[in-house]
Amino acid sequence: MARRWPKDLAWTPVLLDVKDPWCSLCGRRMHVCDHRHHRIYTLEGPRLLVCRLLHCPNRSCPNIHRTFSPEGEMILTMPRWVIGWDVFCWLGHRRFARHWSVPQMRAELLDSYRIFLSEDAIEDYLQRYQCMLAARQQDPVRLRREYRTTRQVRLCIDGLQPEKGHETLYVVRELNRQRVWFAQALLSSASQEIRPLFVQARDWAKRLRCRVRLWMSDKQDGFVTMIAKEFPGVVHRYCANHFLRDLAKPVLELDSHAKVQMRSKIRGLRAIERKVLHGRGPDHLEERPPSRRKSLLGSSLLGSHATAEPALEVVLDYCAAVRGIINDSQGGPLRPPGLRMSQALAEVQRSLRRNVRLKKGGTRNVCWNDWRSASTRAEAW
Repeated sequence: MARRWPKDLAWTPVLLDVKDPWCSLCGRRMHVCDHRHHRIYTLEGPRLLVCRLLHCPNRSCPNIHRTFSPEGEMILTMPRWVIGWDVFCWLGHRRFARHWSVPQMRAELLDSYRIFLSEDAIEDYLQRYQCMLAARQQDPVRLRREYRTTRQVRLCIDGLQPEKGHETLYVVRELNRQRVWFAQALLSSASQEIRPLFVQARDWAKRLRCRVRLWMSDKQDGFVTMIAKEFPGVVHRYCANHFLRDLAKPVLELDSHAKVQMRSKIRGLRAIERKVLHGRGPDHLEERPPSRRKSLLGSSLLGSHATAEPALEVVLDYCAAVRGIINDSQGGPLRPPGLRMSQALAEVQRSLRRNVRLKKGGTRNVCWNDWRSASTRAEAW
């Protein structure tokens, strides 16, 4: 399917010729048989590559059926690409060095360079960039040059599984240079399934003329068996992160149980919010703009006491803060989420006590009972 280019683009023509117009077999000068037009985006503007195609006019020459293209085209772009190498490198750098998202890159290309690319096209180019990067990282010549002064290497292996039941990506890394050697997706962690990984690691170390000093893993049964078989005498260490997580399992179980108990005591947040937001009906309130909605809340709940509107907002802020606290489940063994939840709820408790003691102003509002109930729950925590 032909690509539809924007009609208002000003194309800059670039004429490309074959460097050597003489036939390599018969020595006759080749003739121009056709022109190929290749449109691409570059960071300096759109370019129209006009490639002169040559062929040998000698009918007895073996090159009579061959067509020669200009070598300069490959310097600017790849065949059937719509972007130049500069845009390709720009995409790869923004993605893997600055961690930009695809919509963010698409918007920046459109705003700064007037390059019209769909998200599917950007994802396709990023996949090609990743393949080229992986090939470059595994280039034997480059690896040999980087490890020419290294005599011993330390290797580690770990599996990354996005979801249970899916393939597990096993990654082998070298710890001295902090470099990923290779990775392979496998469905099973059986010893015979993961054996090719250790065989390949042994071949890499042999090719680089380096001795494997130690292995590090989470000590799965298959890892222990294969490392002892393929690398006899090599030290096999337990990963510190996995060791800490296994060691903290009893503590994390108690922490999880404490979170369940704390969540069971924090009931009625939604009821408090409904009581605060209750006025002329939820549908009636949602149709109003925020400023009008606040006035409706104040008039419906408090009558003419519009000064209580800030108190209502404070109650809603407390509810939102408590909901964020009980939904926070991030953290590792060194910072258990249950412990952080207890500390955060204690801060809310102290804040409620301070506000109850202050009671600034003589206006009584209908949220006072809700505040007392929230304070009572805080005391229970």
